[in-house]
Amino acid sequence: MPETAIAPRITTWFRENARDLPWRREGFGSWGILVSEFMLQQTPVIRVIPRLEEWLARWPVPAALASTPASEAVRAWGRLGYPRRALNLHACAVAIVERHGGEVPEDVDALLDLPGVGPYTARAVAAFAFGHRHPVVDVNVRRVLARAVAGQGDPGPARTKVDLAAMEAQLPDDVAEARLFNAGAMELGAVICTARAPRCDDCPVRDLCAWRAAGYPAYDGPARVTQKRYEGSDRQVRGLLLAELRSSHSPVSAADLATAWPEPVQRGRALDGLLADGLAVRQADGTYALPS
Repeated sequence: MPETAIAPRITTWFRENARDLPWRREGFGSWGILVSEFMLQQTPVIRVIPRLEEWLARWPVPAALASTPASEAVRAWGRLGYPRRALNLHACAVAIVERHGGEVPEDVDALLDLPGVGPYTARAVAAFAFGHRHPVVDVNVRRVLARAVAGQGDPGPARTKVDLAAMEAQLPDDVAEARLFNAGAMELGAVICTARAPRCDDCPVRDLCAWRAAGYPAYDGPARVTQKRYEGSDRQVRGLLLAELRSSHSPVSAADLATAWPEPVQRGRALDGLLADGLAVRQADGTYALPS
């Protein structure tokens, strides 16, 4: 590690300040950690916890979810957002049963081969569920490294290989310390080194921070993609249509879907998107339902 390594400071801070989250508790299990990682993608922790507890009570092992129709996974996903994650998680459970005897694999390559599992999730499960030494990089980690190490106020667009190499350069050799540093860097970015209002005075690496030393220069990199307004968007319409399908245990007519969003052009576009994503199916009689 570099002479001004940030890892020891962050791991010490994390030991003393880590939030008590279910997936950090002893014995939580690899399946629970995998499910939590799916749910935490683009969804705040406070919304994930109750839904996660419901899922694990209902489907405590991959085989339990795999034996359930995909429609139940979509229905149980509720309003966590980005519901294709529910389909991917169901497909992931099926693959775990078929390829790995119902046990979550611990090898990164095997994890990457599962539906819906990308570079971040694979390494997070390998590191946090199985204790392997891998750099784990999410948006919070990227922000911490950009500021503390590179002296940039914003990490810019994600670049998987570059981001993993940057984290690897800071990662302790000791496996247990590496696991703590991965979790600590995420926590620091989530609660202290935040995107819009960083609490620099509370940061454990403030005297090592290259961004602070440079006088907090403004970000001048590539333009960042901003989230479009939700109200009136196709995302909102998709959510309303999907809510109609979730609330019914029988196929829903086109007329009933029209009550969720009367404007026909946008409704049709949103419905086409649900069909293309496999989140809805059109029956022979022209009605619509969740996937079986």
